[in-house]
Amino acid sequence: MDTMPIPAPVAAFVDAINSADTEAFVALFDSAGFIDDWGTVYRAPAGVRRWAGSDAIGARARMRVLSATTERETTTMRFDWSSDKFTGESTGIFVVHGDRLASFVILPEG
Repeated sequence: MDTMPIPAPVAAFVDAINSADTEAFVALFDSAGFIDDWGTVYRAPAGVRRWAGSDAIGARARMRVLSATTERETTTMRFDWSSDKFTGESTGIFVVHGDRLASFVILPEG
């Protein structure tokens, strides 16, 4: 298990959010990739783009990595998030397949 650095696709995810680059963000996910945001799932490129527009890049999000551990294809990250929609710390789990993201799951807090 590694603590930092994070896999390239995960680092690129953070960079795409912080640079407000929707095209780069969507391109990070494989064709069956998905985002699960507290139980609401956004599937495939259209869903990933929709989440980027409503909850991330379109909401002027900024993401700062607080800690991360990686075991095989899975990276668990604690991050600070600020946007027009949500501000606070969260835990996310990324699954990487090759050079693409298979999934990003934001765990419900509480």
